[in-house]
Amino acid sequence: MYCPGHLDGEPFASVRWFGVPCGMQSLERLVSERLGPIKERLAQVRGVISDMDGVIYHGDRLLPGAGEFVEWLRQENKEFLFLTNASQRSRKELQAKMRRLGIDLEHDHFYTSALATAGFLSSQKPNGSAFVIGESGLTNALYDVGYAMNEVDPDYVVVGDSRTYSIDQIEKAVALVRAGAKLIGTNPDISGPVEHGIIPSCGALIKPIELVAGVNPYFVGKPNPLMMRQALKRIECRREETLIIGDRMDTDIIAGVESEIGTVLVLSGVTGEAELNSFAYRPDYVLSGVGRLPEVGAA
Repeated sequence: MYCPGHLDGEPFASVRWFGVPCGMQSLERLVSERLGPIKERLAQVRGVISDMDGVIYHGDRLLPGAGEFVEWLRQENKEFLFLTNASQRSRKELQAKMRRLGIDLEHDHFYTSALATAGFLSSQKPNGSAFVIGESGLTNALYDVGYAMNEVDPDYVVVGDSRTYSIDQIEKAVALVRAGAKLIGTNPDISGPVEHGIIPSCGALIKPIELVAGVNPYFVGKPNPLMMRQALKRIECRREETLIIGDRMDTDIIAGVESEIGTVLVLSGVTGEAELNSFAYRPDYVLSGVGRLPEVGAA
């Protein structure tokens, strides 16, 4: 099997082949040999949409080059938004976390699947009610759009990322969905990266409810184009002049592909080099980490 010829710095759209067996050379070396196409693209880009977990940090550990990446965004006057499928934290909590890690940003540079979910539900049924399995970032987002918490006859059962997930909550959610509540997931991610490895995310937590209740959930977060359109609105950029950066082929990269936004996969999170050929779609560029972007831009 051979690596497609658009790895790290060479656009996948070129459909050229290096003729280099996968694993015999690192993507980072391939990047260093083919910087031209991505450097040209970076010069044309006005807006950058970036994931956080697996791109900027793992849990409470800042990834190498993340600070330099943010500084590069500022120096190059890029419009940028950190778009995360994680639903636990509010924008101010994300702002505080980034500050602890040494990166100071305004809170409006963050947008979460919890905010996207709250906005979607408010547009579908204003001032409705929900039974929520999730953390404060999700419940507060729902309160902010006029939603009430309801454990008796809610309009929706909403599942997000949670560290307090329990059998009692699953049983309650199943009963409410079977009674007519619509099942909503903040994001379809099965897992998420942390310092010590990976942990279950919303896509895994919602599965027992889905299977037992016999319904398919609606996921609002990436790769749903709804969330991508919200991101473009917030940075006031057209899709043709924007890049999305992420560590997951199944959410970040497919979100860009389906929204016709340029894509950069970084290998610092969930998707590894060996998995690239298992997907039917390709990112435009592959980099070892987000810190490579300032280096490529200056090369």
